Amino acid sequence: MPASSPTRSTAKRALDVAGACVLLGVLAPMFGLVALCIWLDDGRPLLFTQTRIGSQGEPFRIFKFRTLTHEPADATRPAAHTTRVGGVLRRWALDELPQLWNVLRGEMSLVGPRPTLPKQVARYGPHERRRLHVRPGLTGWAQIHGRNALPWPERIDLDVWYVRHWSLVLDLKVLLRTPLLLVRGTGVYGDEQNPSFSPDAQLHV
Repeated sequence: MPASSPTRSTAKRALDVAGACVLLGVLAPMFGLVALCIWLDDGRPLLFTQTRIGSQGEPFRIFKFRTLTHEPADATRPAAHTTRVGGVLRRWALDELPQLWNVLRGEMSLVGPRPTLPKQVARYGPHERRRLHVRPGLTGWAQIHGRNALPWPERIDLDVWYVRHWSLVLDLKVLLRTPLLLVRGTGVYGDEQNPSFSPDAQLHV
């Protein structure tokens, strides 16, 4: 896999650290504003954490701003249980910002396949497991091609394509196209009429 080259891996990590540091510095006031809005709207906790699977199958704790009510009756239908502030955060992917800390810790990358749950990875075959050859990302090749609106097999294929063709130029292309995706607002929740269409149905990825 291209990203397994030591030189390329070092370059990718350098981009991740530099990008995460810059974004954390620039967005620090937004972090405070978002936290305040969540607290005023639905109280604590402000953050949501969950175990996900990272590079080479290693588990880690992912961080997000909380967007759902405290005890959603059906976590596979997030739009039905999203708080008022949470809806705005999910629409603009602001709930994902705390994952910049995961990037700094080396558990995630700015660009890569979105991290999935242990029970999902347990069902992976050889094709799907290729997603685990790189660090999971804040955004990715599959995200700029449709996000949650894509069927799960297509998202897997796009992620595997990314792993096979990774380069710094490709990462920069994904990062530049991500804001356009957010403006369009497509694929935030996916197909809620068919929760089984994707193992990530309850997740904002």
